Amino acid sequence: MARKIVSAALAIALLTGTAMAATDDVSVPYWASISAREAMMRTGPGSNFPAIWKYVRPGLPVKVVARHQHWRKVQEPDGTQGWMNGILLSEDRTAVVSSANAPMRAAPDASSKILWRAAAGVVGKIAHCAGSWCEFDVRGRAGYIEIANIWGVAPGETVD
Repeated sequence: MARKIVSAALAIALLTGTAMAATDDVSVPYWASISAREAMMRTGPGSNFPAIWKYVRPGLPVKVVARHQHWRKVQEPDGTQGWMNGILLSEDRTAVVSSANAPMRAAPDASSKILWRAAAGVVGKIAHCAGSWCEFDVRGRAGYIEIANIWGVAPGETVD
């Protein structure tokens, strides 16, 4: 019974637009990722605005550059900007490889052993970024990647 009540409350929140992304207290810009299986980017902050892009790949990183109520203006790696409902975004940090065959190393050091290489467009989870390196996990294959080879982390940003 309690499960049905919680499910109903969540459905009502989604329909009325009162559900907010967990990052409401964070100042812009900040990084997020797409959490929904399908997410629409729109020309303005509302479902009445035309959709300009449909995302079908959860986990893609976006940079949130503005807010309006429960809508977030997001930026893609190529600079394209549009609006998404905040409920479609997650605080989970991800990044996309921006360089061809970026080396994934055993330690955050350019002289460290190369474990494998990631192709441009590969998306992975980000953890423990410091200086110019991040721990990067692609479906269980982890290593360290230079921030210069990914999009989803600001240069010099520390992520814990």
